Amino acid sequence: MNSIRLRPLSHFFLALFLTFAAVGNTTAQQGETAPVATAPAASKDGVTPGSTAAAAPAAAAGATTGDAAAISAGAALFTQNCAQCHAINDVVVGPALKDVHKRRTISWLIPWIKNSSKVVASGDEYAVKIFNQYQKQQMPSFQLSDAEITSIISYVAAESDKPSAATTGGVTKENVGDADGAGGATAANASSSTMDILLIVLVVVLLVLVVTLVIIANIMKDVLRGRKDLDGRDVEQLEQRFDLAKIYKSPVVRGLALGLFALVVLYESVQGVMAIGLTQGYQPTQPIAFSHKLHAGENQINCSYCHTSVYKSKSANIPSANICMNCHAQIKTESPEIKKIYRAIERKQPIQWVRIHNLPDLAYFNHSQHTQVGGIECQTCHGPIQNMEVVYQYSALTMGWCINCHRETPLNTKGNGYYNNLVKLHDKANGAAPFTVSSNGGTECSKCHY
Repeated sequence: MNSIRLRPLSHFFLALFLTFAAVGNTTAQQGETAPVATAPAASKDGVTPGSTAAAAPAAAAGATTGDAAAISAGAALFTQNCAQCHAINDVVVGPALKDVHKRRTISWLIPWIKNSSKVVASGDEYAVKIFNQYQKQQMPSFQLSDAEITSIISYVAAESDKPSAATTGGVTKENVGDADGAGGATAANASSSTMDILLIVLVVVLLVLVVTLVIIANIMKDVLRGRKDLDGRDVEQLEQRFDLAKIYKSPVVRGLALGLFALVVLYESVQGVMAIGLTQGYQPTQPIAFSHKLHAGENQINCSYCHTSVYKSKSANIPSANICMNCHAQIKTESPEIKKIYRAIERKQPIQWVRIHNLPDLAYFNHSQHTQVGGIECQTCHGPIQNMEVVYQYSALTMGWCINCHRETPLNTKGNGYYNNLVKLHDKANGAAPFTVSSNGGTECSKCHY
């Protein structure tokens, strides 16, 4: 008689299983797809030099201005130098700055910002009053030009004219934006929850189908075993068992396992040799539990407030204890970690921070050339530093890593006559390809090794 086969039924369930899996995967992908902001394409001019540092103010010293360029420059300077201790409408460490341009003249504010201690020592009545009102906390002196201070005051004046939450019943344009953002986030979360539920349902259905298939197959085998008209081929099909020993003893399987083991050993050996001297992921324990997540993330303290030379020097300095004391003379004074700073100051000893990022001496690297001239953000090399409780080395800092960046990063040549002829020659030879750091010799050995 014709052999009775289970294959058509198993093929049907297998096809049904794959169909459900494909539908579930497609639905999940569609549900997880969210609008992504498109990054602006890099122009031939590249990034703006010093875009993360303070721009030169457009206003002349001595008078505030409503000029947008001056206000923008003042905003950058305010964030970099003032935002750690001052806000427009709220008292932080120092007083709120709303309408400070109306309370004091520019001619008074400029020397005050440059050296508040000198103004207090001169006996100025208003300066002494402020000094005493805020627990005799001295404001740091700032090496800013008159024009830069004027642009900061212009920014403060512009912000002071904006309605605050208190004057608008707590509803501001920023609040509306936050509400919209929260609504969008809620909608996205709801959509994600729906997709999760749908996927769970699909998985349950698939499991039920698999169990059903196994039960049906076993029932049909039992029925067939009771039949007397089966030939030898059918009996062999019914009685076959999965034999793991035969698979293990197979020369093909043993050869594949041995080859795979050899490849894994070879790969790990090569990776180990290539990783000699690399410290990516290095995360030492520091003498004081300083949290970048708290300071740079939650409190949004600008990096250059503590690392004062990031835009000026070959190296980014480690902050001294007196910078910490600008805030911690009043904030969290009873914290055990802050008391370690006090002890270091009392003993006149520097805090023994453990260095994390350390390039070999054979490589020349200039920090200000990348941050001030190149406009490179801190996170480009240091990773999401604002989210790190304990800082670790995020990037590999290998030669290949640096060279790839030089090959991909466009140079800002706009308004710089030095590059005019170079850009023309580059465009003539390379067409629409951007003028990158490597186009200017940034991959030559002598640029970093000499």
